[in-house]
Amino acid sequence: MAIVDLHAKNPTADGRQSERALMIRRGVQQLMKHMRNASISEMTLRNGRRADLICLTEKGEIWIIEIKSSIEDFRVDSKWPDYRDYCDRLFFATHAGVPLDIFPEDCGLLLADRYGAEVIRPAPEHRLAPARRKLLTLAFARNAAERLTSAELVLERLEAEGVTF
Repeated sequence: MAIVDLHAKNPTADGRQSERALMIRRGVQQLMKHMRNASISEMTLRNGRRADLICLTEKGEIWIIEIKSSIEDFRVDSKWPDYRDYCDRLFFATHAGVPLDIFPEDCGLLLADRYGAEVIRPAPEHRLAPARRKLLTLAFARNAAERLTSAELVLERLEAEGVTF
């Protein structure tokens, strides 16, 4: 979990995502913010899988959004069904250059660009058990707090070194 690398072109990227995937993520994060959903990128789940985006809605629902930047990206990924046990709703997010008919009908679908996203197909609900919801909500909160603390410590160090923003 790299939170901030101020020497990188994109200080919040950890190097695993393509520029196109980051563009999709930015657009989806804008939509989630507009919907008043909190989101965290690249959160590791208890099964060892890492969700591209995990969101906590105002109602306490947990959504996972799997980003697919190309047909090949979708075809080589066989892990996405493992996310169903960790969310109330599962979405795919992509961009206009990827045909939408490749995505499964039993998942939600978001279409994004760098400025925002739109819901093409809502995700069906499959409610989490209360115990799993509590564990995921706590993990979400702890992850967000740890990232914020890490970012604050980096900024304080840079300010002490005389770096201005």
